[in-house]
Amino acid sequence: MELPFVKMSGSGNDFIIIDNRRGMVREDPAALARRLCARRTAVGADGLVLLEEDPEVDFAWRFHNSDGSEAEMCGNAARCSARLAVEWGMAPEELSFRTKAGIIKARVMGRRVRVELTRPFDLKPKMVLAVGERILEAGYINTGVPHVVIFVNDLEAADPGETGPAVRYHQKFAPVGTNVNFVEVRGSGSLGVRTYERGVEAETLACGTGVAAAALISSLWGFTRPPVEVQVRSGELLVIDFTPNPEASDPWPGPVFFEGVTTKVYSGTISREVME
Repeated sequence: MELPFVKMSGSGNDFIIIDNRRGMVREDPAALARRLCARRTAVGADGLVLLEEDPEVDFAWRFHNSDGSEAEMCGNAARCSARLAVEWGMAPEELSFRTKAGIIKARVMGRRVRVELTRPFDLKPKMVLAVGERILEAGYINTGVPHVVIFVNDLEAADPGETGPAVRYHQKFAPVGTNVNFVEVRGSGSLGVRTYERGVEAETLACGTGVAAAALISSLWGFTRPPVEVQVRSGELLVIDFTPNPEASDPWPGPVFFEGVTTKVYSGTISREVME
């Protein structure tokens, strides 16, 4: 059968989102993600999201990257999914939904969506990585998925295509690997970020959990103070807000918020020919 879908973009991070409350998707979602996310033979996207019923919160999701791998969390997909859930009558404007990373809370304000991320963990504020003949200083944190943060003087001169895979598959992050963020400090409340995404296996135009990781690590290194405005590769601006407490054992005692604009690109149906 034909499968209805909506193509959404969160600051250049694009997703195929399907209302699966009636269980229309019966095949392996990993295989479906690989097929539908292919950019020249199907819809094309960074990931596939299935929105489904949940007995305790407004809905649940299943999220798969374009390579079929299932991710615990994705900040931009969370914003896009929250907006569609409101438009589809699945949830009110103040909502919560279930991910593999835990329960995510969101507030939908038209196209603009604010998400409360799961509590960051597994913090390594400063670490040293040997990458080939280079020694890199970096920070590491899990903001729903694992992220390495590397500060650079010139974002345009960064090399996500080369350094990204080397860090993503580094033995220190085995076996699951990590996302890799290259970050330029532009002021006490401003950053520029380029991200190499695990599961997409390429630089993407935006990564919400990566933007959050960059803002949190930069605050610990003393570069920025919240709220932090972050420009991603698409040129759009995202805002990360939190309450820092760098002298405490828990440097972020309160929630971490991630906010930005979402775009509905188009809706349609996927034909049987693509599904076969």
